[in-house]
Amino acid sequence: MSQHPDCALVRRGYEAFGKGDMETMATLMTADVIHHVPGTHPLSGHHKGREAVLDLYRRMGEETKGTMRVELERVMADGRGHAIAVHKWHADRGDRGIEMHGGLFFTIVGGKITDIDECSEDIDAENDFWH
Repeated sequence: MSQHPDCALVRRGYEAFGKGDMETMATLMTADVIHHVPGTHPLSGHHKGREAVLDLYRRMGEETKGTMRVELERVMADGRGHAIAVHKWHADRGDRGIEMHGGLFFTIVGGKITDIDECSEDIDAENDFWH
C-alpha cells in the first residue's frame, strides 16, 4: 500500500522536528502558515508566518532544554488537503515532566502545509507544564 503524499509530507515534518532541522521544516510550509496552539500558557496562540512557527518550535526546545521528544503514532489523510497526526510527546521543564498524547490537524495546499491546528489530550496539564 503506497503512502498518500499528504501523509508523507507530515511524516517528513515530524522527522525534521525530531532532529531540530528547521531548514527542512521551512521547506514544508507556506510563508503564511499558521500554527494554532490551544491553552492559556505562554506558547498558546496563533503563530502566523513561517518564521513565527519556526520560532515556536525553537522556543519549545529552549524551554525544555532539548528534552522534548515526539513519537509519531499515526497519520491519516482525507485526499482533499487535510491530514491528521496523532503522537505522544515527552518533555522535562525545570522540576516538571510531562508525557501525553496530542494531535495536529493539517491543511495542505500545493504540497505545502498552510495551517496546523493542535489538540491536546489534557489542556490543563499542558497549561501547568508550560507556565
